[in-house]
Amino acid sequence: MKLSERLQHPGGADGVNPGTPERAGVAAPPSVATAAPTPAGGVAVATRPAPDPSEYDALSRLKSRAAGELYNRIGSRLNDPTLGEAQLHELVRSELAKVVESERIPLSGDEQHRLIREVQDDVLGLGPLQRLLDDPSITEIMVNGHEMIFVEQDGKLVRSTSRFASEQHLRKIIERIVSRVGRRIDESSPLVDARLADGSRVNAVIPPLAFNGSSLTIRKFSTDPFRVEDLIRFGSLTPEMAELLSACVRARLNIIVSGGTGTGKTTLLNVLSSFIPHDERIVTIEDAVELQLQQDHVVRLESRPPNIEGKGEITIRDLVRNSLRMRPDRIVVGEVRGGETLDMLQAMNTGHDGSLSTVHANSPRDAIARLETLVLMAGMDLPLRAVREQISSAVDLIVQLTRLRDGTRRVTAVTEVQGMEGQTVTMQDAFLFDYSAGLDDRGRFLGRPVATGVRPRFTDRFEELGIRVSPAIFALPDPRSRR
Repeated sequence: MKLSERLQHPGGADGVNPGTPERAGVAAPPSVATAAPTPAGGVAVATRPAPDPSEYDALSRLKSRAAGELYNRIGSRLNDPTLGEAQLHELVRSELAKVVESERIPLSGDEQHRLIREVQDDVLGLGPLQRLLDDPSITEIMVNGHEMIFVEQDGKLVRSTSRFASEQHLRKIIERIVSRVGRRIDESSPLVDARLADGSRVNAVIPPLAFNGSSLTIRKFSTDPFRVEDLIRFGSLTPEMAELLSACVRARLNIIVSGGTGTGKTTLLNVLSSFIPHDERIVTIEDAVELQLQQDHVVRLESRPPNIEGKGEITIRDLVRNSLRMRPDRIVVGEVRGGETLDMLQAMNTGHDGSLSTVHANSPRDAIARLETLVLMAGMDLPLRAVREQISSAVDLIVQLTRLRDGTRRVTAVTEVQGMEGQTVTMQDAFLFDYSAGLDDRGRFLGRPVATGVRPRFTDRFEELGIRVSPAIFALPDPRSRR
């Protein structure tokens, strides 16, 4: 017998009592979407027939009744400060089991477990997104309106089977996320950057800006931060490159991580920061706190948007200026995207060596041009040559990240900024990705970053500081190694 037939005459009131929370979304049966590579390297999403609407609606009504009865029983205790997280979850689980039992509906064990889990996710978690957040194989979640959710798995986009019950339900979940970090989202401020408790990055846009319904994007962060060994195992770095970058951080070189959206800039910045000695004071500055530094002596600063009256905004530039008065050994800026770039370059040039930051750009040369543009956004009427001189004297190294067509994220260039020749910033590549190695039968790139054979000038500083690196890391690769 179908579930909808068993639920035709439920033992309880139909609907949710006034004042109870939003109706919960229901995940459709698993495996209704599969991804297959297309000849152009993209992803084609193949969907199976949608589940029976009558069964979906019947389960929605049962979930609504269960959520309403749960709030009648323990609604006042959900905000009890004396209850720990584990105690609250156990209380909700036990009361939900009693509610489901009182419905007197012949549900199987799996159906009862699923019902309890989904109502619990709505009450304590993020509704239909909670299961996706708990799945370690999913790296990004993209909600395009309440009925369409896409996820990134193994570098490919796949349509999820989860959905929200309504636009109002999606809005409630968005408001729950942003309110936890002191942000707000409404018609007067219809877009927001926020974060989850684990540091995952959240961007939300609601109508009228989002024409087809509210949009939510979550870039998940691993609860266990990636280490350099992980990036080597993934193929993003080579051991030789890791050895060089570790020496550069310990030698207090100023490093810019460059790359497009979703290439892993923040992850690499975390790995680079792990090379900073534990006896140094680090100040991190971000729009929304994402960095997961492992050192003890870390001061984490986060910008603040304006309040409902349009006042009280604290920008990244304000925080960069203030950080100079905090006696930092290292300044780590999550990303430069405006006038704060000038203040950061001046800090690098006035004794705050060893600073780290990221910038959106598609190549090391583009990164220099992007920094020039961002400095000009500071509103200072500086001649272009003066800007370039600031950049060439402040930045020592650019690490370029690229997301390749096969979905992998690789360091495709490690480039030294050497100085100025006339009006041009001169640069020299130490490592470049070997695209000539081709693809395997699965469409994955066989290449790896290889040394160019040029020894960077900054290695002289390594010798002055007693930092040793193997001369072999700059040696040209053996052509026979590709065979």
